[in-house]
Amino acid sequence: MGNHHGHGVKSGHTTPSSGASSHNGSRKSISKSTSGNDIQERPSQLLPTEKLAKILTDKAQKEEGKNGVTLKVFTRYLFPRYPILAENLFNYFHTNSKSKNSYIGTSAFKQQCENYLAILDDEVIRDTLVKMWSSTSEDSSSDVMTPESMTSLLMCAYHISMDHYSEGPQMCLSSNKTLKAVVDSCFHTKKSLSSQFVSHWIETNTPRLLFPLHRYAVHSLATSWRTLEESEPTLAAGISRESVAYPGLELATPVLDQQNPFPQAKHHPHMLTMSMSWLLAGALPPLYSRPQKAHSPNSSGVGLASQSFLSKLLCAIPSHWTILYDSDENGLGSNRFLHHVLSYKGPTLIVIRVQNGQKFCIASPNEWRESHHYWGGEECAVFQLLPNVRGYPHGLRVGKDPRTPILSIDGGFEKIEWQKIPYYLECIEVWGCGDPISRERQLEVKKWEVKEAERQRCVKLSADDWLDHPDRYLLELAGRPQYSQNQT
Repeated sequence: MGNHHGHGVKSGHTTPSSGASSHNGSRKSISKSTSGNDIQERPSQLLPTEKLAKILTDKAQKEEGKNGVTLKVFTRYLFPRYPILAENLFNYFHTNSKSKNSYIGTSAFKQQCENYLAILDDEVIRDTLVKMWSSTSEDSSSDVMTPESMTSLLMCAYHISMDHYSEGPQMCLSSNKTLKAVVDSCFHTKKSLSSQFVSHWIETNTPRLLFPLHRYAVHSLATSWRTLEESEPTLAAGISRESVAYPGLELATPVLDQQNPFPQAKHHPHMLTMSMSWLLAGALPPLYSRPQKAHSPNSSGVGLASQSFLSKLLCAIPSHWTILYDSDENGLGSNRFLHHVLSYKGPTLIVIRVQNGQKFCIASPNEWRESHHYWGGEECAVFQLLPNVRGYPHGLRVGKDPRTPILSIDGGFEKIEWQKIPYYLECIEVWGCGDPISRERQLEVKKWEVKEAERQRCVKLSADDWLDHPDRYLLELAGRPQYSQNQT
């Protein structure tokens, strides 16, 4: 059975159309602002940001008597289900607009929306979101983040992903434990860290974890004006914004083969929980994810065009993870492991639990094989999941150097060594991350192997073959030297 090796990969970056310095020196793409003359030349084709700014300003004028966009209106009409996201995004706009009032002027709000929609670079996206949840240090020299603020950021991203499953909103009882493992791994008991350090840590360990949060904000800023216009009669009738059908997005984490996203085994729950799969989806390369069509349970005919566009825009949306092997159900041993994972040609995740509840994950992009040679690639990875989260995108592997493997399991599947620290192995699960066809083909191979073994077992030997067969010698030793042709 071969081990993985690889050199690791960083997340991809798109090249912005124009560059400018951001708060931390990173390049940021900025679109040109629309001048007043341009607006006057095409009054019938206002930009989405202009329409949104006008609608929100009108509502703020009617409801609060303010000549600009207020936090209350911004939250109620754009992010009614996510007030924390609304508050942080509004404060970010408010600070950048340098407004001296509690609200943001119409023109300034439009400009901030355009600037945010123009962010295309992955690094700048992470930096911006971290900055939104950061606060100014005591000496006002830099932005800092606390464990509480990072937990709030991760919880917001997690809730948005869980709320937009095609099967409906999902819950995970271990979500707090999973998020705590991420925060503890980043802070290491420290009370605060610079926002730049936190952003770099996220890029290194969970590079895609925050992208659904950004895409959701972009989608809302770019398309909400349409739903606000079409739902105006309903809102005027006294129905709250929360009750209006809102165009759904598919920002989900892995969906398993069965109808229940995380079906349980016959006698015990699986180790791979919903929140843990969300974490792995944000940490592993996109190879382990498969895009799927967006079908939100709350979607209606409103905004279907933008919903279709966003489903194409979204990358690395995992789907259809299926259980291949569970040592608690199928038996713990290398032969049982190989029996259930061989012939599966898609990528796999191997979740391992040792004593004290610690968990590890091995990500294999290749088909498993029984070999003494080392195999793998750049998309192999090893992670410690609990009690801390530690990723190694620059070459963590299971045994690149046979003399000093990072993680090793003995032939009896009884002990495991992680960085030369021995543990007793308790359970192993293997999850297939390929499409359903990969699983179907593997099952077909398994059926053929069973039929072939049965055929070989039932083959009758000729008299000539029986004379040289080892079983004949065993029968003679047992006291049956005489036998007839019918006994063969």
